[in-house]
Amino acid sequence: KQAPAGQERADEPQEDARPHRFKERDLHMLLSSFVRADEHFRCQTKTIYHESSKRGKAGKNKWLHPDIVGVHFPFESYAENTIKLFDFLKVNPYKLYSFEMKIALNLSNLRECYFQAVSNSSWAHEGYLAALHISEEPEMLDELRRLNNAFGIGVIRLDAEHFMQSEILFSARGRESLDWDTVNRLVDENRDFRTFLSDLMEDIKVGKVKSRYDDICEDEETACEYCRKMGIL
Repeated sequence: KQAPAGQERADEPQEDARPHRFKERDLHMLLSSFVRADEHFRCQTKTIYHESSKRGKAGKNKWLHPDIVGVHFPFESYAENTIKLFDFLKVNPYKLYSFEMKIALNLSNLRECYFQAVSNSSWAHEGYLAALHISEEPEMLDELRRLNNAFGIGVIRLDAEHFMQSEILFSARGRESLDWDTVNRLVDENRDFRTFLSDLMEDIKVGKVKSRYDDICEDEETACEYCRKMGIL
C-alpha cells in the first residue's frame, strides 16, 4: 500500500535545510527491516497512513498518528507450552511498539520532533524516535539524553549501508500497560491502526503470524539495492 505521490504529512516539523531525493516514508522499510531482525524488538510492523484517518477540525489530530507501529509475538522465541504457561500465569509476552520516523535530527528541530514522538508514541509499551541522520554535536547528544531521561522516548539511528548496524542510541522507558484512551482514539480515527489491531489479535488467536505486515529487506544486499533505488544511498 502506497500513499498518493507527493502526499506527505502536513503536520511535520521542518527537519533539515538540505534537499533529499527521497521521502521520509521511503525509510520505513529500512526501519521495519531493522526492528524485525534486532533482538530487542523482533517485531512485525505496519505503516500508519494519516490519510486513512477521519477528517476533522484542523489541528484535532495533530501529532496523534505514529508513523509505524509494531508488535512482538513470542511464537519464535518460546515453545508452545511456555506460551501456555504465560497465559496460565496471566503474564503478557506480547509487546507493542510505536515509531516516529525522521530523515534528520539536529539542534534546530530536535525538540519539536521529540515532542511529536512523545505525543504520538507514548501510548505503546515502548516508543521511539528514529532518524537516518543524527547530529553528533555534544550539545545535541546531551539534550537527547536529557529528553530521554525526562520523557522516556527512545532514539534509533538508522544505517542505510548496513541496516543491521543501526543502533538504539537511547533505550525507551518501558511501560507495563498501554495508554488505552489513546489506543481507543487511534482505533476510532484511523483505518490502518484498526486493521493492525485486528490482525495481531487474529495472529494471537491462531498462535502464529499469518497476517500481512510491512515488507522488509531480508538481508543487507537487498537493503542496499532498495536504498540505491530510492536515492537514500
